[in-house]
Amino acid sequence: MTTSADAIIDPYAASRETTEGRVFSVTGGDWDSLVTEIGATKEERVVVNMGPQHPSTHGVLRLVLELEGETVTELRAGVGYLHTGIEKNAEFRSWTQGVTFVTRMDYLAPIFNEAAYCLGVEKLLGITDDVSERASVIRVLMMEFNRISSHMVALGTGALELGALSPMIFCFREREKVLDVFEMISGLRMNMAYIRPGGVAQDLPPNALSKIRETVKVLRRDFKDNEKLLIGNTIWMKRTEGVGYLDLAGCTTLGVTGPVLRATGMPWDLRKLQPYSGYENYSFDVVTADTCDVYGRFLIRMGELEQSLRIIEQCVDRLEKLEGQPVMVADKKIAWPSQLALGGDGLGNSLDHIREIMGTSMEALIHHFKLVTEGFRVPAGQVYEAVESPRGEVGVHLVSDGGTRPYRLHFREPSFNNLQSTSAMCEGSLIADVVAAVASIDPVMGGVDR
Repeated sequence: MTTSADAIIDPYAASRETTEGRVFSVTGGDWDSLVTEIGATKEERVVVNMGPQHPSTHGVLRLVLELEGETVTELRAGVGYLHTGIEKNAEFRSWTQGVTFVTRMDYLAPIFNEAAYCLGVEKLLGITDDVSERASVIRVLMMEFNRISSHMVALGTGALELGALSPMIFCFREREKVLDVFEMISGLRMNMAYIRPGGVAQDLPPNALSKIRETVKVLRRDFKDNEKLLIGNTIWMKRTEGVGYLDLAGCTTLGVTGPVLRATGMPWDLRKLQPYSGYENYSFDVVTADTCDVYGRFLIRMGELEQSLRIIEQCVDRLEKLEGQPVMVADKKIAWPSQLALGGDGLGNSLDHIREIMGTSMEALIHHFKLVTEGFRVPAGQVYEAVESPRGEVGVHLVSDGGTRPYRLHFREPSFNNLQSTSAMCEGSLIADVVAAVASIDPVMGGVDR
């Protein structure tokens, strides 16, 4: 093994000879010493790291760029910096506890992780049809609110990364209203673990529907602020039109779904094509574009905001008619927590519930203890269940060996699949366009590195 003299002199900015000329790897504060050596021949390339600490790479995405001037000749995505082992951890927890783990994968769309997981567990249990209509409607309501809050982050940070500050302020203003709804319904703003196998954790609080109707009105009015700022804006158009191009053939080859796929003109949306939770009963449109670029993906997310509001309004109308219906399956060997009622301080069980299970029903106390500590058993088998998240198809492959916890749990995460398209989108473009292309994919690294 031989070592070049350059590598010995400066191990942090080594150069290597390739068939295309000399390539310099730039890794940090050695740029000044290296710049004098670059440019001696036309064939030289410079390798730079964009991330994993770069603000436009969404926290922990590393992009290795090979440059010729400001043109990207090669791009490689490096992942794994946020690895949490959620899938493996869930194999050592009960089926209900798994919800608390999977909700933290794509942390901007937690409800969709929970929904896919619980639909899979329910299919293995054979109780899909036993889930009450009220519980299914609440699930749809929460998913569509979550789609709005996720798109708000995608649109706001995407604009900010291209130099537009006001759109981000407006987007996070709207997102805050959605998070307030989540807090009102579940007690938490993110990672709620609200959807449970068999239904949802608790019913809507009093006056929730009037609050939701008011929120929808405010959101529909305030969404127009960003439309006025960006749609047709000359600067915005120049930064997004024709940038990050990926056609239908490229999407299908790479397994890309979500707004990136729909920007090619293909109306692929699981809510329409493979309905779940009663989506076939709602009236809404699948928003598409035919530009195959960053601008088209932006337009799709803007259009999907209004479609989500339409679905939410239909959910509220249905919930008014379903008042009093249970939100968890009747089978007390599955429903968890078992007859749980919160105390007056919102913490722990109510005194009435404790008095009931400890004073009058020893069987209820034993059953409650076994259900919470051991969990319910799921018949042996395997299943794949998928839902349409803000980033595309999020699917769960669940395998049960008949025990009280998953034998195997694996997610088909859209951010992970969609990231494959970065090279196709960016090679041959400028460095500045890489930022726009990655923002239009809207990857969430918690999902990628689960």
